[in-house]
Amino acid sequence: MLKGFVSEFKKFAMRGNVIDMAVGIIIGAAFGKIVDSLVKDIIMPPIGLLLGKVDFSNLFVVLSKGKGELPYTSLAAAQEAGAVTLNVGLFINAVISFVIVAFAVFILIKAINTLREKMEKQEAKNIIKTTKTCPYCCSDIPLAAVRCPHCTSALDKTTKSVRQK
Repeated sequence: MLKGFVSEFKKFAMRGNVIDMAVGIIIGAAFGKIVDSLVKDIIMPPIGLLLGKVDFSNLFVVLSKGKGELPYTSLAAAQEAGAVTLNVGLFINAVISFVIVAFAVFILIKAINTLREKMEKQEAKNIIKTTKTCPYCCSDIPLAAVRCPHCTSALDKTTKSVRQK
């Protein structure tokens, strides 16, 4: 029984979709770290400077005083003193990170959809025309037909009405 379970799991794990998903998760985790760094190290410092030298990662509200004297100079100092804090700045950073990731995913999906549409149009052009439309009953019939099998009308060999299927 265990052997069957292991072989079934192996078969499942080696399917292309599972491997693609694993690669996507790994790349997504790395991309998340890049976005976090972009937000913390590139975007937030200039915004904080514009707002009067505010460091968003240290923007917090003390809910309950811990050991040590108020005011705490940083979030780390407040947490070290055991204070209960509302970490507004970290939340703002997380929201900005989410917006950046969502925008990047939107751009990626938009590019994939554009590529898919181009491929579908190309495939539609490459379809071999095998039928034509009967001018009398509008049914699809083989190109070589001289009589419609649906309405039994005699067809002129010059009937060129063709529709892709």
